[in-house]
Amino acid sequence: MKNLIYPTVWCNNNAREMADIYCSIFPETVIVDQNPWVVVLSMEGQRIMLLNGGDMFRPNPSISLMYLTSREEVVESLYMQLIEGGKELMPLDSYPFSKRYGWIEDRFGVSWQLYSGEDKDILQRLVPTLMFSGNNNGKAEEAINFYTSLFPAAEKRGILRYSGNEGEIEGNVQHAEFKIMDYLLMIMDSSHRHAFGFTEGMSLVVECHTQEEIDHYWKRLTSDGGEESMCGWLRDKYGVSWQITPTVMKELLPRSPRVMEVMMTMKKLDIRKLQEAAE
Repeated sequence: MKNLIYPTVWCNNNAREMADIYCSIFPETVIVDQNPWVVVLSMEGQRIMLLNGGDMFRPNPSISLMYLTSREEVVESLYMQLIEGGKELMPLDSYPFSKRYGWIEDRFGVSWQLYSGEDKDILQRLVPTLMFSGNNNGKAEEAINFYTSLFPAAEKRGILRYSGNEGEIEGNVQHAEFKIMDYLLMIMDSSHRHAFGFTEGMSLVVECHTQEEIDHYWKRLTSDGGEESMCGWLRDKYGVSWQITPTVMKELLPRSPRVMEVMMTMKKLDIRKLQEAAE
């Protein structure tokens, strides 16, 4: 079953270049859709959208992509290839939580956490991981409760808290997992000073079957300090960027250039008006 939530990386008009490199590096990774605006990858069954947005935004470690495998040699191979032209955030090493783990920022600015573990513990190969820092530090658990109350097929999968001996605030979230629409996400708090926060550089797509779904998510995610943007984009009260889009969008876009023209005038997307533009 196709996931209706998946990450989008904002690219500086080099989505195809990025896609080709990721397809050459990651196992079972192929291009499944592309047009002048986006390239969509399937990475071992998990979707990633690469968006040709220009130089307005860049991804950063506030949302990283956790790649999980049971094979330590895969972690080592991916680390050595992704680090070329990039930089190390946590060295490739053995840690209490993983026999082979490393965190890097690749040449495109995309952050990858490469993790080896047991097959039985790997529910999803690729997991977007949110870091709550700055003014958001200490709000990770609140965010879990908010997201799992908003989306269907939601599940809280437990929280590991800081003890206070790590240089972090006791009781804050060291690591937690939760599902929304049966899609796994990870989350953590961080008290360290970071020169980054959530931006449109890495966002989450939510595909909706009906206008009622779009209206519901749009209203809830823009409430209490959230912010509307254009073309189905919004930022929630924590600053996380979401794209609320109809599942029929990929069928409508090829029918007429009017679809894109009409979409560019919208904030919240209107399925009926988009369908009319395609006729």
